[in-house]
Amino acid sequence: MTIKSLIRTVPHYPRHGVQFRDITTLLKDPLGLKVTVDELFSRYENQKIDKVVGVESRGFLVGAPLAYKLGVGFVPVRKQGKLPAETLGHDYELEYGSDRVEIHTDAVEKGERILLVDDLLATGGTAIAAAALIEKLGGEIIECAFIIDLISLGGRSRLGEKGYKMFALCEFEGD
Repeated sequence: MTIKSLIRTVPHYPRHGVQFRDITTLLKDPLGLKVTVDELFSRYENQKIDKVVGVESRGFLVGAPLAYKLGVGFVPVRKQGKLPAETLGHDYELEYGSDRVEIHTDAVEKGERILLVDDLLATGGTAIAAAALIEKLGGEIIECAFIIDLISLGGRSRLGEKGYKMFALCEFEGD
């Protein structure tokens, strides 16, 4: 069993021509979920991390159990209008449109070391927007971690251009 083998590809979703990499098949498999969280944990267990920040919504599914295993707090980055207290927002472009993400203004303290987690890296827009929010609050991005890197969409390069390190458990060609 490999993580990649448990990820389903759904053709033409959410629009024609897109090959959607669906992690629900990975998450429903008890061993798949365990291996995913354990592999991320083993990468970060000996690093100083103050908080894990997960990006809505699939970043929550791995980010929260990873934060638990690391013994640190978890912070959600959500789409506009989903957080109840005072927020800071950032607009960004994604592979088929634009969006806005927000974080609570009290979620990250100045100087905290942050691991940013999401399920998938495509163009990098969402991760860069979330990282910008963390940095505006004074946090330091240790690394951006993903289950999947869609390597041909250039997210890895865009993150690198912004000075962010990234790690992915598996890669897929194409979109």
